[in-house]
Amino acid sequence: MSKIAIPHWQGRVSPVFDVAGRVALVEFVSGEVVRHGDLLLASADSQARAAILVSAGVEVLLCGAISCRYELALRSAGIEVISQICGEIDRVLQAYTQGRLGYYRMPGCRGGCRGRSRHGRGCKFKV
Repeated sequence: MSKIAIPHWQGRVSPVFDVAGRVALVEFVSGEVVRHGDLLLASADSQARAAILVSAGVEVLLCGAISCRYELALRSAGIEVISQICGEIDRVLQAYTQGRLGYYRMPGCRGGCRGRSRHGRGCKFKV
């Protein structure tokens, strides 16, 4: 069983994780959704957000843009971060289970910039 979190707004992946107020929590067993819920991100602090997601059992975060500070906190807490994703949550989930997330990369990303800025620098800090 695995659990993923997706920050959302009006049925779509939130464009920026840093300011998202909620995440959809989705549990999978053998590639099938078994539970779908919602979790409030009550703090804007990067470490607190990581702790909230860890306590909910999240293993993977699918998100739009994310700053280095938040990405580092999540990765340090053992959460895999797959960033630069956009689209409707249901379609993104389906693409995730089918290994087709590249189709839902943010414009200008071309699938190879996971976790990197427009200029390709990305998060300089290592876990």
